[in-house]
Formats: sequence, C-alpha cells, structure tokens
Amino acid sequence: MHVRRPPDRPLDPLPTLKLKLSIVILAAVAVTVVVFFIGIKVGIWPSVAGILAGGVALVVVWVLARGITSPVREMVAATEAMARGDFSQRVTATSRDEIGTLARSFNQMAEELAATDRLRRDLVANVSHELRTPITALQAVLENIVDGVATADPETLRTMLAQVERLGRLVQQLLDLSRLEAGTLPLEREPFDVEPMLEHAMRESRLHTNLELDIEMIPRAFTLEADAERLHQVIANLVENAVRHSPRTGSVLVRATAAPDGARFEVIDEGPGIPDAEAAHVFERFYRADSARSSTDGGAGLGLSIARWIVELHGGAIHVERNTPHGCRMVVTVPGRIDVQAAPTPQFTNEGR
Repeated sequence: MHVRRPPDRPLDPLPTLKLKLSIVILAAVAVTVVVFFIGIKVGIWPSVAGILAGGVALVVVWVLARGITSPVREMVAATEAMARGDFSQRVTATSRDEIGTLARSFNQMAEELAATDRLRRDLVANVSHELRTPITALQAVLENIVDGVATADPETLRTMLAQVERLGRLVQQLLDLSRLEAGTLPLEREPFDVEPMLEHAMRESRLHTNLELDIEMIPRAFTLEADAERLHQVIANLVENAVRHSPRTGSVLVRATAAPDGARFEVIDEGPGIPDAEAAHVFERFYRADSARSSTDGGAGLGLSIARWIVELHGGAIHVERNTPHGCRMVVTVPGRIDVQAAPTPQFTNEGR
C-alpha cells in the first residue's frame, strides 16, 4: 500500500538520520552565505546582512528539522493517549531512516496493545457471563427452598451440585489457562503406556454419557515419552467436547497411532461438524463453534484452548479435520520417543483439571 508523504517532511526519502542532519547543516550554511552575499550586493550594512542571513537560516533549519522530529512528536501524543486507554492512535511512518523504523515499530506495538486490550475486555465479559449463569441458577433454587416454594429433595440437590461442579470446572480451567500462558506449568516427560491413559480419559466421560466410546490403537500397544498427566487432560477435554456435540445415538472414537517421531491422536465424533470458516477459531478462549448452543450445556469454551496450549508446550500441533460422511475429527500430533514395549502404567490424579 502506498503511503503519501506529508508536505512538511521533504527529507523522508533520505535513508539515514545522519544524512538528514548533514543536509540541514549544509542548507543552513548555504542559505546564510547566499543571503549575506545578496545583502552586501544590494548595499545592506554587513551587520544587518548577517542578522538577516541568520534569521533566514533559522527558518530553513526549523522547517527541515520539524519534518525530521514530526514522528517523535506524534509518538509522544500517541503515548499520552494510550496512557488514557485510547489504543487507536497511530504514527505517520513514511520516513526511511531510524526514526521511521521506530515509528513503524511503534505502530506494530500499538496494534498488539489494542488487540491485547480487546482480549482483556472480552475475557472479563465472558468470565462474568460464565460465572453469572450457574450463580443465578443456584440463587434461584436456594431462594425457592428458603421461601418454602421448593423442598430440598434429592433432585433439587443434584441440580445444585451440578451447578457447583460447573463453577469448579470453570475456575480450574481459568487457573490452568493462566498458568499455561504464564509458563509456570512445567512438563514432566516420561515414557508411559498410551492405552491406559486413553482408557482413563474415556472412563471419566462414560460417567456422564450413554454414547458408545471406543479406543483404537495402532499398533496394539506402545509407549510415548511425554507428560502423561497433561496429555490425559488434552484427550479428556477433546472427548468431552465430542460427546457434547454428538447425537444421542452417536459414538466417539479415539485413535492413537505410533509414528517414528511421535504419536498421532484422533478424536472422531458423529456430530454436525465444524464449518471451515470457524475451524481456525475453535481453539480461542470462550469460542463456541455452534452459536445457537447455549452456555447452559456446560461448555465454557476453554477446553480446546487449554488443549492447544498443552500440545504446543510439547512441541506438537492440533487442528480440525472433516469426518466422512459427517462429524468432526480433532487431530493431535505429539513428538516424542516411541517404544512398542510396555511401560509402567502412569498414576493419574485430578491435578490441573
């Protein structure tokens, strides 16, 4: 894109600040000499001609120097605006010298700060919404019990427990995400048997669904050197997401495939799938691919974001593929040493979930 140079910055095409300052000095000297010479020629007293030449030289220097320092003044104004919370200010970056480079870096920084500020506002709004929903439900049930409208029967207590568990999951997910982003969640890479880890993740999901949940191992048994606890968290989040979006008569398949340089995990469901336009956004915080799906379904939009962070900490990758004829396929690749010999089964806890 072509950027038009402001008329008060004639030295912008010059590549360095030193060259610009040299031009300013030469212009001042040349103007002084020319004006003084002309003044003597027309009969002006030398002292008057000197003063006149100095004044004209100062005007020339002021005009040229103003164009050089213009980006600095704009940066000062933009910085003051940012201090007030306005991240929309940008600097004219048409200069090719060091100040122009600084101005372009400043604009890039301003873009990143603006994006971070938007994320912060969205995070606060989303967290407030996610917390308000179960709290409102709990408050309504408790008020009915206190007012005598409802009784504390087992069904009511189960409903309240479900809302409390939902609050606990959201708080734990936010804590995990915060620790991941801060880099304070170290990985403990050790060889572990993959199949028991998958069985443990599937066993947790079977407690909350009647869907058919299957595991496929290729080859039948192998070990992977990685953080078993964190990969268990990834698979559990992916399976939970697949179960939530699957039809009542559907099934979910988790396939683990060994490769020379690591392992590939696939979580395949028979749900509606994810549109191509939204596939790049499903790993963002609080994003829901199904805009019609209410947050009361239990998903806060954090599970896939946490899964992405954990996979990337391992140096791997996670992406979405279409499943034929319908459904979604979440694919995770994790680098690590593979061994077809069985290793000690890892002991899983609920830490970090």
